[in-house]
Amino acid sequence: MNRNVKARPMNNPIILALDVDTKEQALQIADQLSDIVGGFKLGPRLCLRYGMEFVKEIAQRGPIFLDNKHFDIPSTMEAAVRASFDAGASLVTVHALSGSEALKKMAEVEKELNQIRPFKILAVTILTSWDQNSLPSNLKPQPIAQHVSDLATLVQESGLSSIVCSPHELDLLQNRGLYLVTPGIRNNMHASGDQKRIMGPKEALNLGASALVIGRPILEAKNIKEAATEFVMAVYEEK
Repeated sequence: MNRNVKARPMNNPIILALDVDTKEQALQIADQLSDIVGGFKLGPRLCLRYGMEFVKEIAQRGPIFLDNKHFDIPSTMEAAVRASFDAGASLVTVHALSGSEALKKMAEVEKELNQIRPFKILAVTILTSWDQNSLPSNLKPQPIAQHVSDLATLVQESGLSSIVCSPHELDLLQNRGLYLVTPGIRNNMHASGDQKRIMGPKEALNLGASALVIGRPILEAKNIKEAATEFVMAVYEEK
């Protein structure tokens, strides 16, 4: 089992999404930014190509947020989360829509694994690429904010306390004792891409975000080290 002391929930709230296509790119970026960002997000784009040994390599460079959004029967989700933990992940995502039984099992697993080192299982609510017009038709006809609130309640009742949501739902989830991770973070000069519900980093933190996931605004910059530093400075500058 990987007991890398760096593998812990992020102290610096900036999580860099390593949304690149090759192992070489990812390692090069991680080496450049390991002393700037709080951690690195990996997902299927790299994990499916290079496997869990690659996750272990990145985990030696900083805390890992492994974002594969597991949505399956409880035993399969448990096995996937345990494998993620063993590879060095500090944060792992599952879908809140997987239901109460699965989420209760995840809460048991999280409690057990935290006896070894700090570890969080985050429940994904409504994807930031969805807006009110693109919600799946099988969901109840209600505002996105209400869906997120309902799912957050389900997550908490199941024993978990960490959520992935867009920054637009942060205000709704304040003061509920949740660890809130928000993608869709952009500065004004950055295009939204396929993210629909976006916000600036300082504003999101002021609304209660615990950690911010940032990808393209850093990865597509001419100088990624300067871009990452700008986001960190924006987070820590005086109000």
